[in-house]
Amino acid sequence: MDLEAALGALTAAAEPDRIEGVAAYHKAARSYLGTPNPAINDLATDWRRSLPLDERLSLAQALWETDIHEARIAAAKLLTQARIRPDDAAVWAMICAWVPDFDAWAIADHACIAGQKRVMADLSRLDEIEAWTTSDHLWTKRAALVITLGLTKSNHPNAEEAAARDRVLGWAAGYVEDRAWFIQKAVAWWIRDLSKHDPARASAFLAAHGAQLKGFARKEAGKYL
Repeated sequence: MDLEAALGALTAAAEPDRIEGVAAYHKAARSYLGTPNPAINDLATDWRRSLPLDERLSLAQALWETDIHEARIAAAKLLTQARIRPDDAAVWAMICAWVPDFDAWAIADHACIAGQKRVMADLSRLDEIEAWTTSDHLWTKRAALVITLGLTKSNHPNAEEAAARDRVLGWAAGYVEDRAWFIQKAVAWWIRDLSKHDPARASAFLAAHGAQLKGFARKEAGKYL
């Protein structure tokens, strides 16, 4: 599977009458094909299953470099996998290299979903992510919370996971005074998801920092409490 064939498949599955609406919704100045997300997912799943890792990496990077909305989402989906053997270092490096390119939520979120798997596979990667929390690039700063959402999912985290959870909560606490909508939304998302599995920590965070959040974020963060 080369780039030309992949783009051909994405284009064949496209619904051109969707292009205008999708472009208006995502508000990012790039090309759009109009391919629905379920079709992108089906294609990327087939490619992921059929290609060896090195070819997947090459295809993912080529798709990313097109700067086509659906191609970038497909690139992220190519790298979304819980276990990557024998070594996932190249996948993690590629995802991190994409972060400065983030400029809209959908592509950023799909790349971060791939990254979540890699973070949970190796929590030492939080050291690299922590540098993102002070970035002047809004989407990099936001990614630090979105890519660590896997830490909110366990009802019974082990000691390392609990420590990592508290570490990211510290980052979130440092974000509450940032009034950017996407930063406030990311904090709310993290605390809301955490509240489903660790209501005590989520409640403690809101007791300490909720008053500093914007109203919509405070409400979203406490949705399940």
